[in-house]
Amino acid sequence: MGSILVLVLKSEQESMASPMLQPAEQDQAKHESDEWIKKHLFNLAMQGKWDNVIKTYQEKPAALGAKITRSGDTALHIAVLDRKESVVEKLVNLINDEVNRVEAKKKEQKPKEVKEASTSSREKEGREEEKYEHPLEIANDRGNTPLHLAASIGNVQMCLCIARENRKLVDSRNNERETPLFLAALHGKKAAFLCLHGLCDPNNHSNNSRRGDGETILHCSISGEYFDLAYQIAHKYEGLLNSFNESGYTPLHLLASKPAAFESGCHLGWFNKIVYYCLYVEKLKEESFPNYDHIQLSVEDKPELQKYPESYTTCVNFFRVLNVLWKVFTKSGTHQSSTRVDEQPQLFPPNYYISIEFIKFVYRAMLVVLGFGSKVIKKIQAKKEKHIWSIQLMNKLLHSSSSEYDSSAGSQPIPKAKEEDETDAFRGIEFDYISESKTPSKMEEEKTVQDKKIDEMAKKRIDEMAKKRIDEMAKKETPILIAAKNGIVEMVERILNLFPVAIHDMNSNKKNIVLLAVENRQPHVYGFLLKKEILKESIFHVVDNEGNSALHLAAKSNNSHPWRIPGAALQMQWEIKWYEYVKKSMPMHFFVRYNKENKTAREIFTETHKNLVEKGGEWLNNTSNSCSVVAALIATVAFTTSATIPGGIEAESGKPTLEKQPAFNVFSISSLIALCFSVTAVVMFLAILTSRHQEKDFGRDLPRKLLCGLSSLFISIAAILVSFCAGHFFVLKDELKYAAFPIYAVTCLPVTFFAIMQFPLYLDLIWATFKRVPQRSYAAVA
Repeated sequence: MGSILVLVLKSEQESMASPMLQPAEQDQAKHESDEWIKKHLFNLAMQGKWDNVIKTYQEKPAALGAKITRSGDTALHIAVLDRKESVVEKLVNLINDEVNRVEAKKKEQKPKEVKEASTSSREKEGREEEKYEHPLEIANDRGNTPLHLAASIGNVQMCLCIARENRKLVDSRNNERETPLFLAALHGKKAAFLCLHGLCDPNNHSNNSRRGDGETILHCSISGEYFDLAYQIAHKYEGLLNSFNESGYTPLHLLASKPAAFESGCHLGWFNKIVYYCLYVEKLKEESFPNYDHIQLSVEDKPELQKYPESYTTCVNFFRVLNVLWKVFTKSGTHQSSTRVDEQPQLFPPNYYISIEFIKFVYRAMLVVLGFGSKVIKKIQAKKEKHIWSIQLMNKLLHSSSSEYDSSAGSQPIPKAKEEDETDAFRGIEFDYISESKTPSKMEEEKTVQDKKIDEMAKKRIDEMAKKRIDEMAKKETPILIAAKNGIVEMVERILNLFPVAIHDMNSNKKNIVLLAVENRQPHVYGFLLKKEILKESIFHVVDNEGNSALHLAAKSNNSHPWRIPGAALQMQWEIKWYEYVKKSMPMHFFVRYNKENKTAREIFTETHKNLVEKGGEWLNNTSNSCSVVAALIATVAFTTSATIPGGIEAESGKPTLEKQPAFNVFSISSLIALCFSVTAVVMFLAILTSRHQEKDFGRDLPRKLLCGLSSLFISIAAILVSFCAGHFFVLKDELKYAAFPIYAVTCLPVTFFAIMQFPLYLDLIWATFKRVPQRSYAAVA
């Protein structure tokens, strides 16, 4: 009996222990199954076997939300990044079917559970429901959902496919508090942006337009130079036109810091300029996305379907040009000079319109014949689009910022009162007791005395932070000052036309538009201000907080290369020219004016240009040394050849035997020219080497000596080559005849290469010497 009792007890213990081990074993099996699914999906995705991935999604519902990479991406994330549109559509449909099945199952079970379950069980069920996450809402480690990735790459079809199934994703934010709409603007994807803009709730437009650091979609699009997108944002989000980011800059501030976005900040060669002015760019218009239900192709990521073979491209382009010609002639009778603010000024009378357009048509036809799709022309087309569209955006921003100069002219920008829908700059201060579902009156009634104290302390802290923020933003410069620093004449001119009082704006150092243009070497802006009919005494005679006038700032060297000219000596020459150019516009008593450091402009110029003078002298000595060696060799050879008579002389008369030959005359004259100019070159280079290299010598003396020396050197090189060929022609004229000329050309190549290498320097010298006003560089100024 005892043994039987022991066996019964053991069997009962085993039966009691077995159900306790079953859940642990099930969890382990489930974990192993999930790991296998992740590895399996990862391998399939990396190998591009998307059909097998879809099959796995169909067979194993656990694969829908499986994160298969270290960064937390699901298979759907990877498919979006690989631009697999058909795969993404199938995966989204499978996810939607599974979610509908789960929700239907919950609805069936819920009535039974409500009747039978207790209060504790209902709370447990609620916690379990909260843990459930929609597979489309699963984000990776950066917080990006599949819709975030689709928006960042600009694929409209995938954005529509994902957003149709779950509209909440349009308002979702990643770790940087960026919405899909914001990412589309950040990466310049206009079609995706318009698509998401149409899908967003109009009440959430302003919230979705900012990210956590306060940056707006308009700021980001201008920073990325996506001006076509920025123009659409400016029309659809007019509340952002005067918005400030965390650094205190408006969109107009950012646009003023981009000189390359305007024609005045772009340098083109003569051929590229011809192409530039003949290319046609359509002006931007407000756009809206088409019907979402019928869109099939991504505007930016899929090429336009052609209805003709590729070999017919040239013919199609030619007929397009004919269409342009037809438009030119049909519109010529009704054309009127435009007076809109965003139109460029006409350079010719209105009745010349048809002639000018016809010339452009002929040039475009030539481009079609020569191949309109060349990379160079496309780059020029992109530049012109940027220049035209930036002007349109600038006009839009300026027309909305009229209040900026109403009462704050001549002062620093003050931030405007924040709108209710803007992101709070002080979002660290939150009030947990505020509930959105309650009205303000009810909330006031429910507040305790302690809550009111907390509220007062928080408001005081906000006021202190806002005051500090205003003080920091007071140091920011107005858009016209930033545009003057960067040489954007178009913006300076437009702002002064709309707000003449902006001419008195100053920064925190009391530098106005004239002082900043002079300090940053912007001759175009300075010349524009000189020609403009304004009170010159009020702006040209201003001094900054250190007592520096425009002449003092022109005399200062900023230890950079502000001029678009190579070589320290030529930089120094243009520094002197710039100083003299500014000096002519200043009154006589400013020449000896002292600043607060008790220094005149001339003293500052001498002190700050010492290093440039030393570098310029060293560069001139090196150049003169190398060129003088070549000039001396040519002089030696030219002296020898000029004293030698080819063919000898007649014994009786003493005249050259080849006197009547044309080649003899060419030989004699060219050798004499080579000797004369080579000696001149040697003298000029020796004069440079023995010069004192004072700062005033760099203005005219040294550059002209170098120019004269190089000119003489090039002439002597050409003359000695002609002399050599003419003298040798007597030897080969009977045997090789016309074949001698190619031989001479090949023989002269080594010396010609030296001349070609020095020729760019020669052109720069001519340009720098005879140009009255220096030409600035096109680098942006911070």
